[in-house]
Amino acid sequence: MTPTEPHSGLVVNISTPDLKLSDFKLIAFDMDSTLINIECIDEIADAAGLKAEVAAITEATMRGEITDFKESLRRRVALLNGVSVASMEQVYLERLQLNPGAAKLVAACKQVGMKVLLVSGGFTFFADRVCHLLGIDFARSNVLEVEDGLLTGRLVDQSWGDICDGHEKRKMLLETCAQLGINPLQAIAMGDGSNDLPMMGVAGLSVAYHAKPMVREQAMVAINSGGLDRLLEVLG
Repeated sequence: MTPTEPHSGLVVNISTPDLKLSDFKLIAFDMDSTLINIECIDEIADAAGLKAEVAAITEATMRGEITDFKESLRRRVALLNGVSVASMEQVYLERLQLNPGAAKLVAACKQVGMKVLLVSGGFTFFADRVCHLLGIDFARSNVLEVEDGLLTGRLVDQSWGDICDGHEKRKMLLETCAQLGINPLQAIAMGDGSNDLPMMGVAGLSVAYHAKPMVREQAMVAINSGGLDRLLEVLG
């Protein structure tokens, strides 16, 4: 792995012997603004006419200015009270797209025998579909409570806990590694926001994708332009 020039839009902050994709056994992805092109909660809020208010909280959280992700998410979800499941369906059909290179990178990982994990502070409504689209092996995300076809503004507790935040992302990555019988250093973690840093910190390779400044600075690899598959330029 050779350090690259920032002007290429691909920055490698470490110098190590040449690594190959096949040196890794697991890749963990954040979902919103990493695997997909939108922050789902902001687009759901748009249906309620509250996009600006919710997006401002999302941005401050991803930049690390609001440090309690759980509280931030509860505040934003509460504003979604009364939004219909039909509106969420519309977001999925009309606004959600895989980011460039997502399918290519996942396919390349699978081709060398890697497993794929999605860990998201977003919602199962979207994450389950993205997993199905890409053939993702493991996932953890949050469940929105629905009554009579409308969001209640609350989240549903799950067997592992209440909210998938940065701590939970790290925990899920480590649990998945243990389940696979691999060392976390054999894992790659990709994300864009401050709540991805805990899992990026325990992975053997951390990758920032079109990320917030503090995430770009701490990642071993930063993809600042182009698609997710630019990682393949680094891992021959």
